[in-house]
Amino acid sequence: MKSSSAPKGAKAKSPSALGYRMPAEWEEHEATWIAWPHEKGDWPRKFAPIPWVYGEIVRHLVPGERVRILVKDEAHEKGARSLLERVGVGLGRVDFFRVPTDRVWTRDYCPLFVTKANSRARGQRSAERSLALTNWKFNGWAKYPNHKRDDAVPDQLASALKLTQWQPEWNGERIVLEGGSIDVNGQGTLLTTEECLLSPIQARNPGVPREALEQVLCESLGVRKILWLGEGIVGDDTHGHVDDLARFTDARTVVVASEDDDTDPNYQRLRDNRRRLARMTDQDNQPLRIVTLPMPLPLVLDGQRLPASYANFYIGNAAVLVPTFNDRSDRIALDTLAKLFPDREVIGIHAVDLVWGLGTLHCMTQQQPA
Repeated sequence: MKSSSAPKGAKAKSPSALGYRMPAEWEEHEATWIAWPHEKGDWPRKFAPIPWVYGEIVRHLVPGERVRILVKDEAHEKGARSLLERVGVGLGRVDFFRVPTDRVWTRDYCPLFVTKANSRARGQRSAERSLALTNWKFNGWAKYPNHKRDDAVPDQLASALKLTQWQPEWNGERIVLEGGSIDVNGQGTLLTTEECLLSPIQARNPGVPREALEQVLCESLGVRKILWLGEGIVGDDTHGHVDDLARFTDARTVVVASEDDDTDPNYQRLRDNRRRLARMTDQDNQPLRIVTLPMPLPLVLDGQRLPASYANFYIGNAAVLVPTFNDRSDRIALDTLAKLFPDREVIGIHAVDLVWGLGTLHCMTQQQPA
């Protein structure tokens, strides 16, 4: 475990050993990170509406928190500012960072932030919280060669924010991990899939045993228990990200995608994951509460099944943003999530164009905890 703050030649203590943990997404944010779209190849022949979708997302996030946007240069920033002003976004709560990226999926290459509570000093009304980050290797989902600028982002953010960082490793090799491949409840439990982290297809960490990977995740993110689901949804080119499949909505509640059509290729894999969850417990060996989310009807473009899923929602401080697909199940998904987040406004974001890039709202956001 390498740390930028460790003395030269000294073995760095892990974040967990120092009292750090990865907070749940519903815990208070200082900001949400996104990258302003620029790679037209991610949305062939459909790029034009994408910046407008981003404008809508920022518009709904800024009432509750800052939004920090990665842009590649001055001209790129100018275009983003102009569009945001046109859709009524006050730029007082928007920060721009000129950090070049290959693509926009900040969930997967931005750092995973960790926090710890400091001891309360005499006279303080509440405990302060420390912020640091974990910098995992990003290899383009073991599929795409254009990932080197994305992989460099955590280093640049650690420098810009003046934060301690750790680079998780095993046997001297950095561990590959994308934020979309895990979900945490903030209390010690992490949810992931075997298809993404253990499969020899698009292998993230070939040769790293399951037990070693679990140890690194626990030491780096402050978790005590890892729940392994099976396969992700059809059409997911990340090969099994959990954020299209199942998500924590509170410390003991998991929403899981469910398919009722037994002729759909998602039917069996989603049923298997639901059965696994029903047998699982949290870090305190308490049973999980399982809530199902419908799947939209198959969304296909140019013969390709797209990874459309309501589970790819994003939890902001004031709002939960949910991808919608002009589908009969949109309202069911929104109502289900509204009951699970009664203290936040649940807002549908039209994602039919966005998902052509093979990701939606959770894929393009990354929270920075308060």
